[in-house]
Amino acid sequence: MPSRFFRSRRFSQRAVRQLRMRVIAGVSGGRRLKAPRSAATRPTLARVRESIFSRLAARIGFESRTVLDLFAGSGAMGIEALSRGAQHAVFVDSSRVAAAAIRRNLEALAIVDRARVCAIDAGRALTELAAQGARFDLVFVDAPYQRGLSGAVLNRLVALELLAPDAWLVVEMSRREEPPQSAGLETISVATLGDQRIALYRRV
Repeated sequence: MPSRFFRSRRFSQRAVRQLRMRVIAGVSGGRRLKAPRSAATRPTLARVRESIFSRLAARIGFESRTVLDLFAGSGAMGIEALSRGAQHAVFVDSSRVAAAAIRRNLEALAIVDRARVCAIDAGRALTELAAQGARFDLVFVDAPYQRGLSGAVLNRLVALELLAPDAWLVVEMSRREEPPQSAGLETISVATLGDQRIALYRRV
């Protein structure tokens, strides 16, 4: 699928004000994060993040995990995983404003050396990461809603062999969307939280 279909939400260059969030738990628990404020910004609410990580923590340990945060926005999901012990995280967002916010958050938490930020569209990022032999234990996907992108992303992750054995994936979507299916992935749970639906998958 052409990479243009994987472009992230666009952030206004005038988005100088910041949305404030906090890391929920781990070594950086309670520390503030910043995200660009614009009509296109859709940061994951704290209660949704807490629910996601509670579901993950009941099934996996975060220590030594390699993480991929696609359509990363502020980077809150990947940073939460790093705070809980993940070894390394790659953040992907085509918006340079979003990428700059992620870098500021990483610098503020002194975890730049455990992260990589890619300010390119998700399709190109997946191709490049596969060429580099990258493999991920935990993947977060928060694609623009109502465009059918999540399913395409899951298929690319499997086809490009970017998932480590027993990898786990979290997909955020609108409650009006059906959870995507992909060969090679098992749907573990689907939960509706307010206007969002959260699907948890595991590589078979």
